[in-house]
This record gives sequence, structure tokens and C-alpha cells, in this order.
Amino acid sequence: MKIFNGRSATEEYMSTHSLTFSTPEMTLKKFVIWLGEQINNPGTKEQVPRLMLYIEEKSGGREKEYSDLMPDIDDTFKPSGAVTEMYSGTTSQMTSPKMTGEIQEPDSDTKFCIECGFKLKVNSKFCRNCGGQQE
Repeated sequence: MKIFNGRSATEEYMSTHSLTFSTPEMTLKKFVIWLGEQINNPGTKEQVPRLMLYIEEKSGGREKEYSDLMPDIDDTFKPSGAVTEMYSGTTSQMTSPKMTGEIQEPDSDTKFCIECGFKLKVNSKFCRNCGGQQE
């Protein structure tokens, strides 16, 4: 049985394309066009849609689990492609603050977005997470 390795296709696309100014709809459209592009098949040198490079043979031995071939649809922010370096070393600011019920005093050099609660620098005019204007 042949199966589409969506995880491999999406990881390659995301690592080679900048999505900085893309909407989700535009990203999806560009990904579909990218998968449909005619390229040379490395094995046969014939022109095939790029999608064919991600079709893998599945036998009864189950070399890979089906879940290993599915695209990662976890909705947490993980920088990739062109923005990877911009966010290097700032993993603590990429996640929303956890609501524990306890009142915590903010650091003197940080504040939180008035729209979404994202941790910001004190002099931030806009939120990096939701874009909300700060007072």
C-alpha cells in the first residue's frame, strides 16, 4: 500500500519558505502549488509532481507508524524557516503565561499584554503575540 508522508512534506516546505507575511489560507495555497510543481524524479529523471516524492510504500511490516507520517498539527508556536534566528534564545517569551490562580508580582522589566496576557518588555507599544496596542 502506498501512503503520503505529509510530515516530511510539511517539514521540508516550512524549512525552505518564509511565512512571515502569509495568512493561513495563503500558506495552504502556496503549499498545494509547491506539492504540484513538476520536478525531475531523482530515480527515473522523468517529470512528476513533487507530491510523488513523498509517497512511500507501506508493507505489512509497518516500518513507520502511520502517526509518524502525519503532519505535526500541534498549534503551539515553534519558529521555523526565516524566523528561526529571530526567536533563538527567547523560548520563554514564546508561550503564554500559565494561569495558576496565584497572584505573581511581575518583574520590573516586564509587563503583560492587556489583550492576551502575553509577557512583554516594559517599553513595548504592541504585543508580539496578538498585535494589540499597549497603553
